[in-house]
Amino acid sequence: MKLDFFRKIGFGLAPDENVPSDPIAWAVRQVETPAKLTWPGHIPSEQELLDHRAEFVYQDRRILREKFKNNRNAYDDAKTQLRYKTGERYFPSLETVIRHHAAVKGKAPVFERLWHFWCNHFAISEKDMLDRWNTGGYQRETIRPNLCGSFTDLVKKVTVSWTMIHHLDNTESVGPNSKWGKNRRKKGKPATVNENHARELLELHTVSPAAGYTQQDVINLAYIMAGWENRWSKKREECNPVQFNDKKHEPGTHKVMGKGYKQRGISSETKLFDVVEDLCAHPCTRRFISWKLVRHFVTDEPTDAMIAPLIKAWEETDGDLPSVYKALIKVVYEHTGSEQKFLNPETWLLQCIRISGTNWPPSPEVMAYDFKSKPSQPARQPSIIMRELGHNLLAPSQPNGWPDTEAEWLSPELLIRRLAASSKFANDPKYSVFVDYHKVAEKNFDALDDVNYFLHKAKNVDFYSNPKRMGQALFSSKWMLKV
Repeated sequence: MKLDFFRKIGFGLAPDENVPSDPIAWAVRQVETPAKLTWPGHIPSEQELLDHRAEFVYQDRRILREKFKNNRNAYDDAKTQLRYKTGERYFPSLETVIRHHAAVKGKAPVFERLWHFWCNHFAISEKDMLDRWNTGGYQRETIRPNLCGSFTDLVKKVTVSWTMIHHLDNTESVGPNSKWGKNRRKKGKPATVNENHARELLELHTVSPAAGYTQQDVINLAYIMAGWENRWSKKREECNPVQFNDKKHEPGTHKVMGKGYKQRGISSETKLFDVVEDLCAHPCTRRFISWKLVRHFVTDEPTDAMIAPLIKAWEETDGDLPSVYKALIKVVYEHTGSEQKFLNPETWLLQCIRISGTNWPPSPEVMAYDFKSKPSQPARQPSIIMRELGHNLLAPSQPNGWPDTEAEWLSPELLIRRLAASSKFANDPKYSVFVDYHKVAEKNFDALDDVNYFLHKAKNVDFYSNPKRMGQALFSSKWMLKV
């Protein structure tokens, strides 16, 4: 039995969990269907959150700026009230709570780890306040329900989602020979495509630069994507469902990576899905995704032998994700004990919480919000903690998401922040619980003798003599930072 496996593929075993007799079967069962979210409080829908955003942008842009154009202080006060009314400073923390509750209380930690992986693969970076209302709902309703189907279907859903369209500025694309483009050029205005979405679809989401695509491929894909937009209306600005606007689409046949794509049927919108299907079936895509999965769960430097089973499963099933996950799980188990991975801050934190039964995340009562005033400090704490750890979940700085290698996370400052978090969770009565850490070690660590010796030594240090504080010693130990 490899006990480290439960932390390498998930978040470890909680105090009330038994050690599964068949670890691989335990993990495989969790990736066949999407797990339900466990948060017992209200989970706002993606549409509900978009409605809040619509109210904010309309009121701010069309009402407040005009009403208080000569009074900056009054404008700031009114905007602050609008932020409260629309939950702008509340929802990011709620999304963190929903995510963390599933990880530490749920019965499918392997699925949750995969969800975190894909949220980062299809990252929405810190831009235009998307993290306030949209990124969380996008991760829950666009990514999560599609994690146990085909990779192709997942990419299609993500590519035309409201949040990704807005994130990568596809609404700005106007085919120069489309009806809109011709009219604009007659008026002396520019009409061109924005390449952001096309470039990231190729570089980050599917084939990767290893496929050798050219700048002309990016431009041609941008032509094909022109017309997919966040529909605008006077009362909601851009906050309406995504539509395909044929009047902005560049007509004709366009070649991407050597293949021409032309209109099928009465609409050109299928051209994009035809390209996505071919990109997802490309050998570079299955190799790129397999490599990223193994890098995330096993080691910073995957070998060809490690990724080969995933590629084989992908080829045999045309990218059926559960089949790829099952191959991944076997690779992770095989290399548990021989390969170690430095955990990112969130995974490390959630492992500390789950194995110790620490009182986290906050309850629905703590997260209650009146939409009239600033959210309470306890309700904002989930976002605050992740920012302190340097891992602001909903707002990575770049579209390629948070880094996934030790070199990016192993710095003195970030380690000190983890020590501070260890102290907070071990010593603050709001979070700390009494638990026998020797029993925690028995079901979660292969290096049991070493961990027990470490705990015995820690007990002799005055600071750690309080049983609750033993968690602080274990949380910041080398066995928790790397597995």
